[in-house]
Amino acid sequence: MLWLKAFHIIFVISWYAGLLYLPRLFVYHADCHDAPGDERFQIMERKLFAIMTVGAIGSLIFGLWLLHAYAWAAYSFSVWLWIKLALVGGLLAFHVWCWHFIKQFRDRKNTHTHRFYRMINEIPALILIAVVIAVVVKPV
Repeated sequence: MLWLKAFHIIFVISWYAGLLYLPRLFVYHADCHDAPGDERFQIMERKLFAIMTVGAIGSLIFGLWLLHAYAWAAYSFSVWLWIKLALVGGLLAFHVWCWHFIKQFRDRKNTHTHRFYRMINEIPALILIAVVIAVVVKPV
């Protein structure tokens, strides 16, 4: 069981690294107005998205494995678990939303300013705080 938890945490950390950094790349990309810079940001965003997608898939595989093997029987009626699962669903939606922005930049159809991306950059951090509190404190 500890190996499952360890690999789940490893994949969550790698996913989160991307979730926290990719919107920051969008901030700089939205402020970039030259072709070489645009191309460089597109490559960086695409490669980071690939890495964070591996992290997301690993997180889901090991998280669902843990849920099945351990948490479901013990905590299926606990509100904190449902809160955590809903927040993970929000992270998945944010992940897909980032893919949408990557495609907009690629197609030169970005309509958002660097300020917009600065604001959405905080979403994964806020979700992280809520997940940690839900799992560690189990407030409800």
